[in-house]
Amino acid sequence: MNRAELSRAVRERARELGFAKVGIATAGALATEAAHLHEWIERGFHGQMAWMATGAAKRADPRLHMPNVKSVISVAMNYFTPHEHRDTDITGKISRYAWGDDYHDVVGDRVRELMNWLHERVPDLDAKIAVDTSPVMDKAWAVRAGIGWIGKHTNVITPELGSWVFLGALLVSVDLEPDAPFAEDLCGTCTACIDACPTVAIVEPYVVDSTRCISYLTIELRGDELPVPTHGWVYGCDVCQDVCPWNRFREPTSEERFEPRPGLVEPELAMLAEMTQEEFSERFRRSAIKRTKVGGIRRNARALMDR
Repeated sequence: MNRAELSRAVRERARELGFAKVGIATAGALATEAAHLHEWIERGFHGQMAWMATGAAKRADPRLHMPNVKSVISVAMNYFTPHEHRDTDITGKISRYAWGDDYHDVVGDRVRELMNWLHERVPDLDAKIAVDTSPVMDKAWAVRAGIGWIGKHTNVITPELGSWVFLGALLVSVDLEPDAPFAEDLCGTCTACIDACPTVAIVEPYVVDSTRCISYLTIELRGDELPVPTHGWVYGCDVCQDVCPWNRFREPTSEERFEPRPGLVEPELAMLAEMTQEEFSERFRRSAIKRTKVGGIRRNARALMDR
């Protein structure tokens, strides 16, 4: 199988595995993106996420993460499910991405299947999987691989499905035929996400101050107090995506593991506020919500009950 045939086969196999979009980019330094990352960190917008600064060099060049990488296979998986929140005084809203099973597991399992399939065809293959937790700029690679563009809310938007997609990447030591980068910015003059952000976290187009972002505050921030109101959100926030005009093209996902677990669309605040470690571990096993830890979910719920 020659280079072109293998590249076509990779794209076909990725689609068979349930990825809505797949693209390939030639590995190399991300100079422009690295400069933006450095400026963002210098402005303190990463907050308590110290790993963003300590891993910045590797994020800027995948060859520092995997020296023999030749290509980056970027994939996107649709996670939209047609359920809606209600605003009530006794329940909290959870971000859509965390309603079902942990996307790190779901997307990671599929990327691993793709890696194993490729290894059968390239026995001496070296590869690394990246699904959010690795020092890899998955959004930048999605753009370079033609998946979509980065919107003013800093999420990747695909013209076919909007922004309700999870991203994954597979770094491989084989030289594959790259796709054309997504060269257009189709946000145009729209500022819907900027205007709708409840905490004014999108401080300018394409720049989010994490220390103001409800997702950061309810998930990553450690401490006993929340510095600003979270407007009903107890874990994450979807406002910038809910108002994005491109999400009118959304379609329900075919992945059953992204369907909401019972009671996770809008859980009762009183239950979360008094949750024990054992209850938290049991209820949120293999869920992205475990990221905030039991202390975080109790803090977030109590803050909403006190509003």
